[in-house]
Amino acid sequence: MALTKLGLYIKQSDARNDSGLLGADTVVGLSTQKEIIQTKADLSGVGLTSYKLFPPMSFAYVPDTSRRGEKIALAFNMTKETYLVSSIYVVFSVSETKKLDPWYLFMYFNRSEFDRYARFHSWGSARETFDWEEMCNINIELPPLPIQRKYADIYKAMLANQRNYERGLDDLKLSIDAYLDKIKRSSPMKPVGELLREIDVRNESGAVDNIQGINIAKQFMPSVADTNGVNLRNYKVVQNGQFAFSGMQTGRDECIRIALYTGNNSIIISPAYSVFEVQDSAVLSAYIMMWFSRAEADRRGWFMSDSSIRTNLDLERFYEIMLPIPDIGMQKSVVKLYSAYLIRKNISEKLKVRIKAICPVLIKGSLDEGATA
Repeated sequence: MALTKLGLYIKQSDARNDSGLLGADTVVGLSTQKEIIQTKADLSGVGLTSYKLFPPMSFAYVPDTSRRGEKIALAFNMTKETYLVSSIYVVFSVSETKKLDPWYLFMYFNRSEFDRYARFHSWGSARETFDWEEMCNINIELPPLPIQRKYADIYKAMLANQRNYERGLDDLKLSIDAYLDKIKRSSPMKPVGELLREIDVRNESGAVDNIQGINIAKQFMPSVADTNGVNLRNYKVVQNGQFAFSGMQTGRDECIRIALYTGNNSIIISPAYSVFEVQDSAVLSAYIMMWFSRAEADRRGWFMSDSSIRTNLDLERFYEIMLPIPDIGMQKSVVKLYSAYLIRKNISEKLKVRIKAICPVLIKGSLDEGATA
């Protein structure tokens, strides 16, 4: 099999939403994980006639690669729906389907080798881009079409299994949300200030050096702050069952940064953060964390944030947030359901990673088989 140019098998599309038939609910974004995602753009008052059509069995990518973690944001529309994407995106499809299978091409794009290639061949000054000419200039080795489809079918089968698992996950999430809505209507409300008390234990001995922060997914993560020369003895200690909270920029992120620590070994966080523990024995810490994981809690935090440039959620306002508190038995039941959901969600994410990781293996297998065909 000889190398050939990818541009011989693909064509660019510039079809726009001229008629305005597609609305804001069809606008999507693209991730560096090669997935279609909800757009983060504020579309209030934005005209959509210049947006590009992203039809089924077509690809779209963001040419800018310099600000995306050395990766390229690209996705394949494997649905039956036509979406809209920004006018700066590039939309294209396979034009020679008798020589190149679109699913096979998507496997090709899902390899880290492609991300490295796109980043290396990006050009520009302040913003480097991987333009259409460079995409067409890719040297690609194609096995016979039946072999392409054979390996693409393996990939599609794995993806279908993961999607079925994910649909079951969505059904479980709906059940939990319905349960929590019932609790909200039937349970007494209590302010956070009556449920949690602040703890201020410092790392005075310097024994703890595991510095953590909190992300917008309400999870602990290794701190990204430069701590060279910083005195860690002033950092706050967080132990199992305690919460860490940061009210900074709640309004900007539209998210309450709070996380429940479930590890066995103590960690430390910035002195600017607050540490809490449950002060009411009739309330489960996992239940409180579950409630703060709901979108409505983030909306409430955004609404209660101040009007300063940092849009903080001050402690006084945080304490005023009301949570529905049912009896301990009902708390245990819903927490058990939510724990099962989190476990399954974690499994689903791991399946996605494994499916992506197998793409280079499938591509190699197809090339090896094609060489002997």
